[in-house]
Amino acid sequence: MVRGMTPIDLIFLILLGFLVGIVSSMVGVGGGVFIVPALTLIFESEFTSQVAVGTSLAVIVFTSLASTLAYSRQKRIDYKIGLVSAVTTVPGASLGAYLTSFVSSDLLAIIFAFFLIFVALRMLFDFHLSFPSALKKGRRWRRVFLDSDGRLFEYEADILLAFALAFFGGLSSGFLGIGGGALVVPILHLAVNLPMHVAVATSMFIMIFTSISGVLTHMGLGNVKFDYMAYLALGVIFGAQLGARAAKRASSKHLKRVFGVVLIIVSLCLLWNFV
Repeated sequence: MVRGMTPIDLIFLILLGFLVGIVSSMVGVGGGVFIVPALTLIFESEFTSQVAVGTSLAVIVFTSLASTLAYSRQKRIDYKIGLVSAVTTVPGASLGAYLTSFVSSDLLAIIFAFFLIFVALRMLFDFHLSFPSALKKGRRWRRVFLDSDGRLFEYEADILLAFALAFFGGLSSGFLGIGGGALVVPILHLAVNLPMHVAVATSMFIMIFTSISGVLTHMGLGNVKFDYMAYLALGVIFGAQLGARAAKRASSKHLKRVFGVVLIIVSLCLLWNFV
């Protein structure tokens, strides 16, 4: 047992990680928006906001790895789009982590929260939202593949939007410690044109690069508590397997609604943390 932690603390951390792993893997978000407030509110004597963000990102490394393993078995990851997106999410995450040393995250968290509410409403009610993506055919990749159940996914992905917008997913990840999926999934689904199931799975793959990049910067700044991270990661690894299975069984419409609800909760957590 880690000195300073009670058995109740250890059980809480593992259970929190397990629940975060389920939700994160199912909808393609990192789960940091739940981890950061929990650490700062329940273990406030141990965590500054910067250390909570850094520790959260370290846990998200395990979330993304475990989820990617599960989704790779389902063959629902668009690796090409994921790798192209990672080119800009990685520097975005590093920059975001670096900025935590100089900038208060309060204002950005509020702006981000209201943006997520807008995206959540888009997912829940499916109102029309047009992106300038019906552009040149030359910038689109036609993608066709079968998942492990023989389901056909066929779509045209806007590769330039994936490359350009993924930077902001990385920036939010490093700065707020949230993994970036809350922004990456809507980008992949609404702008880049990936089906919802593929967007969720690909987001977790991208998050491997994003979270590692961000956490390396936070480690250099001394913002990671590895003892707390270990117990959270233990729960996350098992929870992520259940979340991926649940996502596989859900229809695209239901998955979008679940994602919308999670985004509303994420937004409220960000606003509550500010208050």
